Amino acid sequence: MDAIQRFTQAAEQSGFSVVAEQFPEGTRTAKDAAAAVGCELAQIVKSLVFVHKENPYLVLASGKNRVDESLVAKVMGIESLSIATPEQVRKATGFAIGGTPPFGHPTPIPTTLDKDLLEYETVWAAAGTPDTCFPISPQNLEKITSAVVADVAAA
Repeated sequence: MDAIQRFTQAAEQSGFSVVAEQFPEGTRTAKDAAAAVGCELAQIVKSLVFVHKENPYLVLASGKNRVDESLVAKVMGIESLSIATPEQVRKATGFAIGGTPPFGHPTPIPTTLDKDLLEYETVWAAAGTPDTCFPISPQNLEKITSAVVADVAAA
């Protein structure tokens, strides 16, 4: 089973039907995804994995924002966070960097949702590979991931 199938099955098990769209030009970066999808950069959901003492934490950030790890650490009630290595991302999520979906991971990951995403009716997130995305409302994203909504953007 490929990454897209694994993700869409996991989504359906969460009670959410995902319509993953493939973009041959690639969606590896937020800028690439926005260009491919035809939306604002701010509507792209970056699924970023951070770690604290080997424990993963997921941040679903607006494509326009750079994440301030100290803000996220404060929200999560821990001292500090560092960006995960590609190996740590794959271990925590089951997916590679550039295609990491916001949910559908082997085990739930504590998640923070960028409050800036709530400004949009529809946002776009990775669907398991560096050339697939799917549309979702930020409210559904918050619900499915059990995310804490917070300001995560660096000043």
